[in-house]
Amino acid sequence: MLLIGIGLFIPFLGTMLGSAMVFFMRNKMNHRIEKLLLGFAAGVMIAASIWSLMMPSIEMAEEQGKIGWIPAVIGFLLGVVFLLALDSLIPHLHLKNDKPEGVKSKLKKTTMMMLAVTLHNIPEGMAVGVTFAGVTIGNTGITIAGTIALAIGIAIQNFPEGAIISMPLKSQGISKTKAFLYGTLSGIVEPIGAILTILLTSVIVPILPYLLSFAAGAMIYVVVEELIPELQSGEHSNIGTIGVAIGFSIMMVLDVALG
Repeated sequence: MLLIGIGLFIPFLGTMLGSAMVFFMRNKMNHRIEKLLLGFAAGVMIAASIWSLMMPSIEMAEEQGKIGWIPAVIGFLLGVVFLLALDSLIPHLHLKNDKPEGVKSKLKKTTMMMLAVTLHNIPEGMAVGVTFAGVTIGNTGITIAGTIALAIGIAIQNFPEGAIISMPLKSQGISKTKAFLYGTLSGIVEPIGAILTILLTSVIVPILPYLLSFAAGAMIYVVVEELIPELQSGEHSNIGTIGVAIGFSIMMVLDVALG
């Protein structure tokens, strides 16, 4: 249980350490580095969705005597719809946009920017929570090594995400301490969501294959809707593509080697 407790907070630690990069910042974040980090985050999320979530979902469904691809498809599409709904309802503002998304509100610009990153972190918290729930259930084919690999992979991906939210906030005139806090708080939803999922373990056993693919769908939504458009816009998009390849490869190796 101690190992599980540590694993749940590994992704949050990645966000916090990334946000702390603001204390070492002098000027604005280098555009090329930002592209590389965005691509890296996208690559990690794509690989995690496949090896840590979709494949276990199919295998688990087959072990339960179901047609493997049915829970995978249903859960995946529901995950996409869920994030689409949150994206449409929660007021948030992406870093390079002037027009807020979601319902109209009078929230501060910095608050809406933090909410934008928090939206990205919801599916990641769900992914970690669902896989750790699978470990506690036992006989699901999900190993503690595989879940730790997923947590480490998401933490690696959260490091640049934390930096991407805190450093631009500093560039806009916010103090380094406040920028660090905003970046860190954007990741708190991950351990909270993961813990809630584990507490509901006894309830979710029959639908675990659906929840795994649900988390995958939510993560892919973030990649396609937010990360890829951002890294492909403007100049140096090829650097973002390289970041995707690196992130995908690292997460794949982590999952296959430790899973």
